[in-house]
Amino acid sequence: MPELPEVETIRKDLFRKILNKKIKDVAIKKPRLVKSGAIKFKKELIGNVFKKINRRGKLLYIKLQTGKFLLIHLKMTGQLIYQKGRQVIAGGHGQPKIDELPNKFSHIIFTFNDNSQLFFNDMRQFGYMKIIDKDELEKVLADYGAEPLDKEFTLVRFREILHGKKISIKQLLLNQKFIAGIGNIYADEICFYAKVKPSRAIFSLSESEIKKLYQGCKKIIKQAIAKRGTTFNNYRDANGNKGSFIKFLKVYGRAGEVCKRCQPKAGAPRAHKTGVIKKIKQGGRGTHYCNKCQE
Repeated sequence: MPELPEVETIRKDLFRKILNKKIKDVAIKKPRLVKSGAIKFKKELIGNVFKKINRRGKLLYIKLQTGKFLLIHLKMTGQLIYQKGRQVIAGGHGQPKIDELPNKFSHIIFTFNDNSQLFFNDMRQFGYMKIIDKDELEKVLADYGAEPLDKEFTLVRFREILHGKKISIKQLLLNQKFIAGIGNIYADEICFYAKVKPSRAIFSLSESEIKKLYQGCKKIIKQAIAKRGTTFNNYRDANGNKGSFIKFLKVYGRAGEVCKRCQPKAGAPRAHKTGVIKKIKQGGRGTHYCNKCQE
């Protein structure tokens, strides 16, 4: 699933190509992915202009020239792909690979007045788009917690979020009402950074572990944004860049491999126990951790 770093990369890069362009046409292949109704959706957008792009957690919201907003959530397998001539700039989930456009996964297609296009692709069709007004936008955003890089996300605030919760630390990290933008990949990486097993109950955490988890939230998300995210690493932007945080993953996607942190160094005694990355199901989600250095 595209998480905060991937969606932030889309916001900063992909949408530079579509700001202030008049929308000439909107083709809707899967009407159920438009939550505000296909007829209303097209009526609001054709002839309109994207003026400003913002993000909250994993949600994109684009201000239109008319003052309304277009919400976009990529969910599990959503992709946003801009094409102008031979130039293709993509963001979102890494699969399936893009062979041609449009393809069978291109469910909503925007065509601009310069004939460039924006494709909303979604293999599993969990993503959606919706037109809303300012009041509804405020209600939507009120359901999101602070983001890891927000100024208000302090250690004190993190302790307050944890206080009294009877769930595991990973469940809390994934809950967008508590902390916005963290998904399965980065929750596992944050727990590894803090040397905390993701299934640990919050009440069992020590003060030092809470501090490390807080630091991990900030550090991992900041690094992932700098590396342009993890999930969409097959396609380069106009400057030749692509998401490369996959190279820095310590646990996610490494089940059965030796832990990079606790593997023995050259000259270490033979009795040294090497950790192995385990994968378990936690709340229906694949969860990765080291069986030695995460407790």
